[in-house]
Amino acid sequence: MDVLLTMGGSLREAFFMFWETLWALVLGFGLSGAVQAFVSRGQMQRVLGDHRPAALTRSSLLGMASSSCSYAATALAKSLFARGADFTAAMVFMFASTNLVAELGIVLWLLIGWQFTLAEFAGGAIMIVLLGLALPQLVPRRWVMAARERLDGDGADRAGHGEHGGHKEHGGHGEHGGHGEHGGHREHGEHGGQHASGPGSLRERLRQPSRWVDAAGYTISDLTMLRRELIIGFTVAGFIAVAVPASFWNAVFLHHHGALTMIENAVVGPLVAIISFTCSIGNVPLAAALWKDGISFGGVVAFIFADLIALPLLFIYRKFYGGRLTLRLFGIFWLVMSVAGLLTELIFNAAGLRPPARPSIIAPEHLSWDYTTILNIVFLVALVGIYWLHRSKDRFGGGQDVARDPVCGMQVEKQNPGAVLLAGGQTTYFCSEHCERRYREHSSASDPVVHTG
Repeated sequence: MDVLLTMGGSLREAFFMFWETLWALVLGFGLSGAVQAFVSRGQMQRVLGDHRPAALTRSSLLGMASSSCSYAATALAKSLFARGADFTAAMVFMFASTNLVAELGIVLWLLIGWQFTLAEFAGGAIMIVLLGLALPQLVPRRWVMAARERLDGDGADRAGHGEHGGHKEHGGHGEHGGHGEHGGHREHGEHGGQHASGPGSLRERLRQPSRWVDAAGYTISDLTMLRRELIIGFTVAGFIAVAVPASFWNAVFLHHHGALTMIENAVVGPLVAIISFTCSIGNVPLAAALWKDGISFGGVVAFIFADLIALPLLFIYRKFYGGRLTLRLFGIFWLVMSVAGLLTELIFNAAGLRPPARPSIIAPEHLSWDYTTILNIVFLVALVGIYWLHRSKDRFGGGQDVARDPVCGMQVEKQNPGAVLLAGGQTTYFCSEHCERRYREHSSASDPVVHTG
């Protein structure tokens, strides 16, 4: 009986956490979809040719604009690198696209306070500066070149078997693997689909109905793609908030030891992310539960940043870049995430911005007629409209230069997919090789499980 009560209480807590953030999720994903529809990925790769401050700033801004889940961000960073982007710039892009995004900040604000939203962007900037300094110094150039050759060879092998639209290009690589606009990669963003990278000012693009249809498609596909992370994140957070006693976290994280507590919490925080298997916005509810149960401010910030070293992603890095470089990246990522979390806490303590108290509850205990309910109703209606626009793409001429990943549901630019499968005279586009591999596995079964909506 106690087990059933605990399970019921955990699910109830998870639902109310979701209800508290529902309108923010719709708003965040809607903004993300609009940005993705008006900034092509071909444009992104042309400006990431080195790791000087200007290029890393562009990488960060474009990453913020691309706003995607950790798996898609990892695949896109790999794709940008394989097509000529500097390795450090590609990694900065990946970090920004999962950590410096609107929907993450809005949900943080609603669940645990505006201070964490500010910390997301301030700490994210610190993390990106640290990453830009550390990667060129700690990753040998020959390892980067070997990783590029590995990706080129993989693309050539797949293309040779008629299975994958590989991109085996070469150009004059810079110090860390980039060659800017003048190598053999510029054509990817400029040839082919005019809609994806055609000329015209932002004002002109805003007037094109097909762009708004694509924006709706990105919004719906991102929600579809991240539904698993969101469900897991809220469910796990509800379980932790209700069922895990504070004594457990007291055994894992130090308390009341001054500077040692801040350091240990910032170091151990990412470890929870590694083993939790949640990524992207799905780890925000878990961060709220950790903050409620006594983890330091910097430890929570480091945990939020650490979605890119969740265990499944480490296996993906190994496939992309090889085991040796993956181990080095794992160490560097963990280091910059922990240091960024620690520095953020120190800065916020000095500025008096640290939250004055921890919440006794994370979500409301019952539904009530307040601004949250009103906003949820308004944005649910808006979501219905977005879905209608997405389903009406033929009427408005949208969807011509994008395809839907049949596994995760993500909307993918045909000019810049994470992977392509050519089989039986049919071309299938994927956000990443992770989804392509799953598609192959399920296609060989008698009852393939793929996304068809």
